Amino acid sequence: MIFDVLSAMWQTLTSMAPYLLFGFFIAGMLSMFISPRLVEDHLGGRGVWPIMKASLFGIPLPLCSCSVIPVAASLRRHGAGHGATSAFLISTPQTGVDSILATVSLLGPVFAIFRTLCAFVSGVVGGGIVDLISPETERPKEGPEAECCGGEAEGSRFRRAMQHGFGTLVNDVSGPLLLGLVVAGLISAFVPERFFTDYIGTGLPAMLLMLAMGIPIYVCATASIPIAAAMILKGVSPGAALVFLMTGPATNAAAITTIWRMFGARAGVAFLLSVGLTALGSGLLMDIWVPADMLRTAIVTEAAHTSLPGRAAAVVLLVILLRPWVARLRARATSP
Repeated sequence: MIFDVLSAMWQTLTSMAPYLLFGFFIAGMLSMFISPRLVEDHLGGRGVWPIMKASLFGIPLPLCSCSVIPVAASLRRHGAGHGATSAFLISTPQTGVDSILATVSLLGPVFAIFRTLCAFVSGVVGGGIVDLISPETERPKEGPEAECCGGEAEGSRFRRAMQHGFGTLVNDVSGPLLLGLVVAGLISAFVPERFFTDYIGTGLPAMLLMLAMGIPIYVCATASIPIAAAMILKGVSPGAALVFLMTGPATNAAAITTIWRMFGARAGVAFLLSVGLTALGSGLLMDIWVPADMLRTAIVTEAAHTSLPGRAAAVVLLVILLRPWVARLRARATSP
C-alpha cells in the first residue's frame, strides 16, 4: 500500500512538473510587468466594466494567495467598487498561470480552458450580485498599503522576477501542493474503483457533496488539481470535480471574512451563494461537454507516459518544493 501511494504521487508529480516549472517561470516574468498599483489604476470606479476587468485580471495574476486579501483591500481604498473588489477576490484564488498549466498537464486543455472561463464568469456574477445587494455608501479613505511577503528583493528586475516565481510562489504553494499529492496518492491506493459512482452517484448529488466539501476547507488552486484527478479516476464526474476546484480555492475563510467586514453580512451571504450556484451550473455544463470516460482515459494515459525529461523535471520540482521546509528545519535547529 505504501508503494502504491508513493507510486501514485510520483506519477502525478512527473505529469505536473514540466508545466509547473514553466508556470512558475511565467508567473515570475509577469510580476515584472503587473503590479498591485497597476491593478488599482485599472479597476478603480464602479459599474459592469470594472467588475469584468477585475475578474479578468485575477485569472493570470502572479500574486501569492496571501497577497489576494491585502491587494483587494487596497483596491477598495483606492476607489474600487464593491463589485470589482468581490470579483477580484472570487476569480484570483481559482486560477493562476501555474494552476492553468498544471490543469493542462493532468486534466487536459479542454478542462483547463473551461475552468478558466468558469473562474471569469463566477467573478463577474459574484461581483455583480454583491454590487446589487451592497450599494455604495461612501468612498473609502486612503490608508497605508497592505504588506505581503516582506517587500521587494534587491537586484535586477529579472532576479526579482525569478525570486517571486521560484521563491514567493513556491513558498506559498509548497505545503498545500505536497499535501495535495499525498491526498491524491491515498485516494488512488485506498479508494476502490468507481467508489464515488456506486456509493454517492453522479450528477447533482455528487456536485452538492463536492460543494459541501469545497466551501469549508481551503485548498489552493494548484494543490487541488491532483486531488480532483484522483477523484475523477475513482468515479467522480468531471462536473463534480470542477465544483470542488472552484469552491475550494474561492471560498476560504479569509476571503469570506474580508467581504463580510468590508461590505456587510448581506454581501458575505451573496458572495457564498454566487460562488456555489455558479460552481453548480458550471459543473452541469462540464458533464454535458466532457465525457467522463474520455477524461479518465486521458488521465491514465498521461500518468502512464513518463519520459526522462519529465522525471528530471519532477526531481527538480521536488527539490524546489522541499527547500522551504528544509530551511525552516535548519532555522529551528539553530535557534536557541
